[in-house]
Amino acid sequence: MLESETIQARTAATRLRILDVLSRLPWDGVTFRHEIPGLTLYRIVETTGPFSTVYEPSLSLIIKGSKRLSVGDERLVYDESCFFLTTIGLPMTGQICEVSKAEPYVAAKLRLDLEALRRLITTHDLYPTNSSERDRGIVVGRATPELFDALWRLILLVDSPSDIPFMANHIQNEILYRLLTGEQGGRLRRFALAGTNSNRVAKAVAWLKENYAMPLRVEALAEMANMGVSTLHHHFRAVTAMSPLQFQKHLRLHHARELMLSGSLDAASAALRVGYESPTQFSREYRRMFGHPPLRDVKAILNSDGASRRGAVG
Repeated sequence: MLESETIQARTAATRLRILDVLSRLPWDGVTFRHEIPGLTLYRIVETTGPFSTVYEPSLSLIIKGSKRLSVGDERLVYDESCFFLTTIGLPMTGQICEVSKAEPYVAAKLRLDLEALRRLITTHDLYPTNSSERDRGIVVGRATPELFDALWRLILLVDSPSDIPFMANHIQNEILYRLLTGEQGGRLRRFALAGTNSNRVAKAVAWLKENYAMPLRVEALAEMANMGVSTLHHHFRAVTAMSPLQFQKHLRLHHARELMLSGSLDAASAALRVGYESPTQFSREYRRMFGHPPLRDVKAILNSDGASRRGAVG
């Protein structure tokens, strides 16, 4: 058997072990929130409409199925052979490609601990070996048998919760180590380490996520990131596939959609809450992003399966 076929066989066997564990869990609809903080499991059995969310820095692995994602002008598809890594919080839209009760979509998402990443980098001298500074904040990489094996052992701790305080940390560090020493490790290290342009952009992104409703002065954002305005624009677009102003608009529209879906605000009130001064402009930009005016879009989602309104799916 060829080496590539051996790797595929090992990966497929581990995915089956994971599916066996997941079949025994008490699911809450489409999700199961593991006792390990930051670990969420997903199982979708019916076709749903596109979902939108603001991703947090995280690692996602599909156990069964495939998914399409869009962020800015970037379009990605990933499946059981890949992992999806986002190193900064980004607004995205996505859709499960194919799903049925007989062939459900199953995935896991693990929140990235950036402090743990930095400790591993310094402790094991895992500094970037090249100087590329035009990294996207999202990446699809090859999922290895070792990565799936560590995920299986992490999920399996559901059967021995008393082991979680000790074992979870070690397994999570192993997962981070696999990422740092894998094909996308250099990119991950640049985002984690202070002083790189990728890290400076990550700081600007974090500020925008906390202050998206405020008026944006790009000059002030550049100063906060310790970059020139033109340098910020260049690297911000390289990382996020958007300009700072486009990124703010995406954040505003995603959060307005969440407010309307929760039933707490109508379209005009949601527009004001997220920073729009003109409801007409809000409606126009909302339709451009989501394909329908706010009221029609929200009604369609609320009338669809609940998975569409639960935010990110693995």
